Amino acid sequence: MTLDAPTFASPPRTVTVEVWSDVACPWCWIGKRRFATALRAFPHRDHVEVVWRSYQLSPETPTGPGRPEIDALVAAKGLPRDRVEEMFARVAAVGAADGLHYDFDATLAFNTFDAHRLLHLAREAGGAPLVDATMETLFSAHFEEGADLGAPGALGAIARQAGFAVHGWDDARVAAALQGDAAADDVRDDLATARTLGVTGVPFFVVDRRYAVSGAQPAEVFSQLLDAGWREANPLVVAPAGEVCTDGSC
Repeated sequence: MTLDAPTFASPPRTVTVEVWSDVACPWCWIGKRRFATALRAFPHRDHVEVVWRSYQLSPETPTGPGRPEIDALVAAKGLPRDRVEEMFARVAAVGAADGLHYDFDATLAFNTFDAHRLLHLAREAGGAPLVDATMETLFSAHFEEGADLGAPGALGAIARQAGFAVHGWDDARVAAALQGDAAADDVRDDLATARTLGVTGVPFFVVDRRYAVSGAQPAEVFSQLLDAGWREANPLVVAPAGEVCTDGSC
């Protein structure tokens, strides 16, 4: 008997994954690493565009030099200090399993708005690869090295380490952009879109504005998310096929 064979339409449509994240969010770094694991194993990864979006967990944090993260969280949330220490210990243990080394004793709270501006500037300067390098540099500096990312010149140093100069952005150009309001509207747009979508916690992963997953899920969950988004964007179509056998009947 003759059946039609299901195939994917060609050329395939690119799937867009938007990720709302905050540099001051330890779970966001874990989620980023786990999502990257899922994406590397995804057979259609060359047709997936990842766009990192800005989110601020504590927009009320003062600008300027930071202060110990544990002090800031105790004051902001009104939690007992030992409870916060337990929370940090749990995150550190989970992160260690993903190859991340958190040092919450050294971590300093800072207002992340300008760090998000830097990430948007990275996209302008070098596209997705530079965004990824800048995010990794920011996360490592904040959580592993205890860098004061609110101090003057700190973000310029991050840009230098991440490789902005390779894309024609020397120290002076980065400093001028950060001293002005470059990319500020981009950050505000991301924050506004997050409110529209009902995002209340990060990391938050959205595929083509149709499927969403919240939190630093296991890589297997992200694989399912990618697969669902891919199938929605690239449904099977029926094309003529030759003679086949089915259920023992030919």
